[in-house]
Amino acid sequence: AQTENLNIVAVDHMPSPEEIKARVPLTERAAATVLAGRQTLSDILDRKDKRLFVVVGPCSIHDPVAGLDYARRLKALADEVSDTMVLVMRVYFEKPRTATGWKGFINDPYMNDSFRIDEGMEKARRFLRDVCEIGLPTATEALDPIAPQYYGDLIAWTAIGARTSESQTHREMSSGLSTPVGFKNATDGDLEVAINAIISASRPHSFLGISGKGQSAILRTRGNRLGHVVLRGGGGRPNYDTVSISLAEQALAKAKMPVNVVVDCSHANSWKKPEFQPLVMKDVIHQIREGNRSVVGLMIESFIEAGNQSIPADL
Repeated sequence: AQTENLNIVAVDHMPSPEEIKARVPLTERAAATVLAGRQTLSDILDRKDKRLFVVVGPCSIHDPVAGLDYARRLKALADEVSDTMVLVMRVYFEKPRTATGWKGFINDPYMNDSFRIDEGMEKARRFLRDVCEIGLPTATEALDPIAPQYYGDLIAWTAIGARTSESQTHREMSSGLSTPVGFKNATDGDLEVAINAIISASRPHSFLGISGKGQSAILRTRGNRLGHVVLRGGGGRPNYDTVSISLAEQALAKAKMPVNVVVDCSHANSWKKPEFQPLVMKDVIHQIREGNRSVVGLMIESFIEAGNQSIPADL
């Protein structure tokens, strides 16, 4: 009697991380952008650099041509504001879904339910390399624990989402990432989840993963000291106000973690209304001008045109 794979209809070959990297190799210019971006973010978190970092870009990448158009525009702005802010492009390929919906560019790059993950992964890596070639550091959300093996060398900042900050798998993965990691508070607004994640990720871990050759491997990590909290609101209320940020500061200090806070101007903090994001940002900037020293960064969702789209039958 068969006892396994009862609900598996197919097992398709996936190229190894080494194969994908050979097809889309890291260039010197891209590597320089990544390393400079990570160092700058590390300096901001360590209070060696007084600038704010701002993770800004599309909700998710669906069209690489439009995405690169945005990246070029953002690079021009990044140069313009570089004396006060460090702009990092939000490059999200994976979309966590509460129920169903398009899971993102890697999972279904052609948006037609063909689910060519093998091609999506290569296209995603190529897009990241192109953005880094422009000179913009990139940020993404780590959702699939295997994916960083394919493109982690092109990322400067990583987010762990509200739905996964409580996941042991993602805390272990974060302990081995080469980037600073922002942990979002839970969807109900609970901050303790994110703080526990920061503590966990700062410690060494050993867990199952894959090697560059695509083989099952035991990954042993050093621990990531650059974890920090991301306030994104939740439970029907925002949490970017002075009281919420003060409570976050106290909770981090009590946990003996660095008092570093990033405010996500989207999600529940803007009541899921993109046009409210500037109001959130202005409020947080006002707090900084009034003396706040814990806010080190902001997150903003933006693209070339406003609004969103469903996926039509005729793309």
